[in-house]
Amino acid sequence: MTESYPSLTQCAVVAAAFKVLLFPAYKSTDFEVHRNWLAITNSLSISEWYYEKTSEWTLDYPPFFAYFEWVLAHLARLVEPAMVRVYNLDHESWQTVYFQRATVVGTELLLVYALQLFIDSTPLPSKRAAQAAALSVMLSPGLLLIDHIHFQYNGFMYGILLWSLVLARCKSTLLQSGLVFAALLCFKHIYLYLAPAYFVFLLRTYCLSTKSYFQIKFLNCVKLGLGIMSIFTAAFGPFAVMGQIPQLLSRLFPFSRGLCHAYWAPNVWALYSLADRVLILLAPRLGLAVKSEALQSVTRGLVGDTAFAVLPEISPRVCFVLTLLFQGLPLLKLFFASHPSWEAFVGAVTLCGYASFLFGWHVHEKAILLVIIPFSLIALRDRRHLGAFRPLAVAGHVSLFPLLFTPAEFPVKTIYTVFWLVLFLMSFDRLAPASSKPRVFLLDRFSTLYIAVSIPLIAYTSLLHHVIFGKSYEFLPLMFTSSYAAIGVVGSWVGYMVVYFTS
Repeated sequence: MTESYPSLTQCAVVAAAFKVLLFPAYKSTDFEVHRNWLAITNSLSISEWYYEKTSEWTLDYPPFFAYFEWVLAHLARLVEPAMVRVYNLDHESWQTVYFQRATVVGTELLLVYALQLFIDSTPLPSKRAAQAAALSVMLSPGLLLIDHIHFQYNGFMYGILLWSLVLARCKSTLLQSGLVFAALLCFKHIYLYLAPAYFVFLLRTYCLSTKSYFQIKFLNCVKLGLGIMSIFTAAFGPFAVMGQIPQLLSRLFPFSRGLCHAYWAPNVWALYSLADRVLILLAPRLGLAVKSEALQSVTRGLVGDTAFAVLPEISPRVCFVLTLLFQGLPLLKLFFASHPSWEAFVGAVTLCGYASFLFGWHVHEKAILLVIIPFSLIALRDRRHLGAFRPLAVAGHVSLFPLLFTPAEFPVKTIYTVFWLVLFLMSFDRLAPASSKPRVFLLDRFSTLYIAVSIPLIAYTSLLHHVIFGKSYEFLPLMFTSSYAAIGVVGSWVGYMVVYFTS
């Protein structure tokens, strides 16, 4: 087969050049967060890292990411020493901006490497589809908006995730897959949401015999267990010796935050919050009781400030139970399959991401990438998978628009995202093979109608609302965006659940 063009490497080079042009763009508070972490890890001893609180942006990622910042801090000190001083808050010299932006572009090479492994490990008949999927991830509007404008290191960490998923494709590298994922958990704990799928798949394919659930491969269990223990010891061991594990965990899991983030992530709780707002208006006619103290604080997402005026309050325990329930359903199917396939495993990872995003506590809108990126690897498996992926791709990326609210970034986020959606959804439509199973008629029609609504929604929320209302009703664009995106994500999840359980 002739190599497809453009190649992943060629696109990576062009994409990197475009990202360099965005260096002066808007940056969120996350830019100062990571600059502060450079200063903490450079200026203080390791015993002070998780106690330091000069800035409000305290270190709240696991130790491997702190070590990662420590390595970058050694380079940052050579570029500009003022960048890595703890008390030099909100430092934004051009050297600092260019250095931090460049580290995001540079560390994203791991994502390119993992995607190339994905293409190379794909059977020849599906190679072209795999390349299209890989290009869609590398050129993702989500990664562009979140990492290269808003500012984070998601491309680097999703590179580790994809590397782990690709290693799970071969029996000979199952152990390495589990160990790479364990290392990822020590970089960012949000990936714990995907851990149940890894646990079930590795248990079923690496630790148990394919002939019997009761035949244990003890040597494999020992190798996997010791490997994971070694990785977690390397990450958390120094802090355990210093007796700092409780302090470290309090930074990683701040449960005092409210149910919804400041901008409603497009999940079940966004629709629940919308229903509460509607019921406030209908309460006099329906005779419903309204909690007056909650009217001014409904779902603003502030710490300890989540409140509903009509509907019952939601506790972290309810979120945990619902997340566990809807993760458990696909995991049962994965475990009891006679020979769990790699596609079924990636599907289970995707559904674990869906469940955690839709039902989790204080979910950030950026977490939608936990669903989009693994799903991208199997979206071209057949047209039924693609039918469930389409509304997710539209909803997930449109939901990120409120992150960039400055006028200068409006053309970039809108034109780039719309171009990406048109290019890749059309390409996917040509490349996805027909399915041997019947397609879901309603899902197909829902997907078409849903995508059609996105353009007027973007036009209204980004342009028309300000023209019509000025600074009045500022909550409406956010509420419309969040609710629209939530309908798409929930619809996509329901559609893919049907596909997963009937495949």
